[in-house]
Amino acid sequence: MNWRTRLLLAVVCGVSVASVYAGQPVLGPMGGDLGVPVDSLGWFVATGQLGYLAGLVLLVPLGDVLDRRRLIAAHLALVATGTAITAAAPVAWAAFSGLAAAGVFAVVVQTTVAYTASISPSAELGRNLGIVTSGVVIGILGARVIAGVLADLWGWRSIYLALAILAAVLALLTLTLLPADARQTTARYGQALRSFVGLFAQPVFLGRGLLAFFLFASFGTLWSGIALPLAGAPWHLSAAQIGLFGVAGLAGALGAARSGRWGDAGHARRVTGIALALLLASWAAIGQLPWSMSLLIVGVILLDFAVQAVHVSNQHTLTTVYPDRTSTTIGAYMVFYSLGSALGAAATTALFDATGWLGPTALGATLALCALATWAFSAQTAADARTPARRRSGASGVPSPPCRLNDAY
Repeated sequence: MNWRTRLLLAVVCGVSVASVYAGQPVLGPMGGDLGVPVDSLGWFVATGQLGYLAGLVLLVPLGDVLDRRRLIAAHLALVATGTAITAAAPVAWAAFSGLAAAGVFAVVVQTTVAYTASISPSAELGRNLGIVTSGVVIGILGARVIAGVLADLWGWRSIYLALAILAAVLALLTLTLLPADARQTTARYGQALRSFVGLFAQPVFLGRGLLAFFLFASFGTLWSGIALPLAGAPWHLSAAQIGLFGVAGLAGALGAARSGRWGDAGHARRVTGIALALLLASWAAIGQLPWSMSLLIVGVILLDFAVQAVHVSNQHTLTTVYPDRTSTTIGAYMVFYSLGSALGAAATTALFDATGWLGPTALGATLALCALATWAFSAQTAADARTPARRRSGASGVPSPPCRLNDAY
């Protein structure tokens, strides 16, 4: 995998996921134009997330059945269709329909991650996943910067029109530039769906999935709600100025780009624990938004560093543990991501309407604490599982093979 391939795959991830999150800095103008009340603005993001959830269940397993390169191109074309519908929507229901459609096919991100894992040498798996999945966070946060500028120049609809054009162009590029998806065997769709469901009974998968749920619920709480207090007193920022906070998030996310290499070196569990502690600490700074802009920026950087580090670590672990069904595994894992993001997006605007910024801050910190507790419990469970094996080894005098179960957490 050369740098051009990695770059193209990262851009595919960025543009696709931006179609779900691009409305975050312009929720107010969107709601005003389409007649949606303030306490329901979070549904502009949550609708895309729920569509994403449906795509994870129904479409991502197709990556273990069909040619992933062609699947990526087809889904990008349909993302372009959904964002074009949103851009042209005359009423709220039409916008919600377009956002849901774009969300369903934005799961091309997971097909892209699985494709990356399948064509990567094992020694470079973490590195390649780190670079390609950085496109996800860049898409989420970079979209905020660009969306704010476009909204100030030509209105919120220009954001979705630009995304439609980019997705259509990328659909053509993937067909012509990506290497072939050569596989010895493929699964049947029914088998892939059964495998999808069966993963939820696997301890390693469930532990990493719950981490993703709390992680992205906390992430969604910040980024779906932050535009509202920044647009009000005492800051009164424009959409473009609010979008610039994505730059701080990008700095944090890109700082975690090496987390895939740390996973290659066997440090996935340790990296996860440190990152989750930073996630919790970030909310102490983010909570100062009504009084301190500088502390808010520090908190944003810490939060996005933590999110990217844990997300890459999760995917590295799961593609290593389940190498024969990467599409199904990544898709099932992202169910937790989608549910968490939808919860954060829907809850934060309702809480802000009722309590001001205190409510979203308390929610984000609580979710971060839940993630840290899940990691600690999972790691302890894995350690306990190893103890009997060590005792049996000592009793028999035969050393047991090294166990990496604890490393998976």
